[in-house]
Amino acid sequence: MIEIGSRARKLPAPPHVVWESLTQPHRPTGRPWLTLLPDEIETEVLQAVKPGTVVWSSLWPTRPNDQVHFELTVAPNGETLLRFTLLTPDEAPDQSKTGHLRRRMNELLFANLRFSYGQ
Repeated sequence: MIEIGSRARKLPAPPHVVWESLTQPHRPTGRPWLTLLPDEIETEVLQAVKPGTVVWSSLWPTRPNDQVHFELTVAPNGETLLRFTLLTPDEAPDQSKTGHLRRRMNELLFANLRFSYGQ
């Protein structure tokens, strides 16, 4: 697998809450955060080991074999250090597409998901 991008940031919720958000992004008790663009599709959870690992299928139908791997660890104050790694078994996308994929993951996780926790 080729790494397309990776980033880690803290989220204000504890790991078990972030894990639930990633494994059930549209659960009735959660605030909406996974808002897809027209070029994106609903992801499927391929693997989930509570509370530290989640693997998603690709969000992009033009890149169906890509996967998003998440690692969740406890950060100070009970927060979560969330790392995403975008991987592909195919050829890496060009620089423009790579930038778009990374930017979208950053927006979804470190803006939308973060704000869903009220911060």
